[in-house]
Amino acid sequence: MRRVLSGVVMIAAALLVARLGGILFAIFWTIAGVAVGVEWAWLSAPDPKARRRAAQTVALTLGIAGALVGLASYLTISLWVVAAALALGAAAAAVVARPVYLTAAAVPYGAAAFVGVILLRRDAQDGLLATLWLFAVVWATDIAAYFTGRALGGPKLAPRISPKKTWSGAVGGAAAAAGAGVAVAALGGVVNLWPVAAVALATAILAELGDLFESGVKRAFGAKDSSQLIPGHGGLMDRLDGFLVAATFAAAIGIARGGLDGAGQGLLRW
Repeated sequence: MRRVLSGVVMIAAALLVARLGGILFAIFWTIAGVAVGVEWAWLSAPDPKARRRAAQTVALTLGIAGALVGLASYLTISLWVVAAALALGAAAAAVVARPVYLTAAAVPYGAAAFVGVILLRRDAQDGLLATLWLFAVVWATDIAAYFTGRALGGPKLAPRISPKKTWSGAVGGAAAAAGAGVAVAALGGVVNLWPVAAVALATAILAELGDLFESGVKRAFGAKDSSQLIPGHGGLMDRLDGFLVAATFAAAIGIARGGLDGAGQGLLRW
């Protein structure tokens, strides 16, 4: 029950801020990214003092980067400035956490939770639709993979990394994601749906790989959950493992085709 209630609250919050957009949306996802980065830093640095310093450095870096990305819709701020801030913050995190230099990865990993989705949402025409499309694809992947895997079972997907995941669940999740992506795009007035289905399928596969990657990271750090922040779910790193990869990929496709101000259109209008 705690898991279900927590999930409902998170979904409702994500949908509400997606509808509102603007600075509130940027703040919401930046906070999520900060939490993800801090959880990585906390897991990776075993020394208590180094862990605190690294977590503080990561939080400050991601907060600054999130503010820059959010304000880029209103001010002339180059994404190269954001990239430079992230690089400096990652280097600083590596220094304060030495000799565990892997802690530096907390910065780009946490940034992936908010940079892509903020850039998608800033599209004045299709930003909301693209954001809802992303949610639908990732959520359909997670839900369908869970229930398909439980119902059908079969060979394990990556038993050494995540013993419960199956190939049937992975296929079911990807298929459901393609259907969900097409449905949301069609309801939003998108006409050419075959490319959207293909992108949704690729996004779902990457989300599943992101889930496996995070499971491998936790196993390497000797942790079951990234934290106990969310009742019944663990940490935000546990919840956004697939989303942050999917959001980064979707934003990259959108920006490549529609530019920084038309990422939503580039993602969905083919």
